[in-house]
Amino acid sequence: MPIDHERRLIDPQRVEAAVSGLGDRETLQQWAERFSIIADPSRLTLLVCIHYAREICVTDLAAAAGMSDTAVSQALRLLRAHGFVTAHRSGRVVYYRLADATMHELIHHVRPHPDTD
Repeated sequence: MPIDHERRLIDPQRVEAAVSGLGDRETLQQWAERFSIIADPSRLTLLVCIHYAREICVTDLAAAAGMSDTAVSQALRLLRAHGFVTAHRSGRVVYYRLADATMHELIHHVRPHPDTD
């Protein structure tokens, strides 16, 4: 996005740095959409639970999160569609795990691993 040179600027170098940092607006839009998916407390709870369990089935995830199996299944469909989780079947049970490295790192900021001292 070009800078409006008609506008009076206090510090043009900082404005240039800010505009340069914005980068591609489409990428910002994609991140805004990703953040909107995880902004829901229930979905974020599921992601944190999956992270700490490493992989977990719907029934166990529902118990850990304090949600119904149906609500968990619906949330997992959305999280899977957006690439946050992946699933694999073991017999009749489907296990979910994080599929997004950025989400893994973000969870470490939201809920750091307890100290093991």
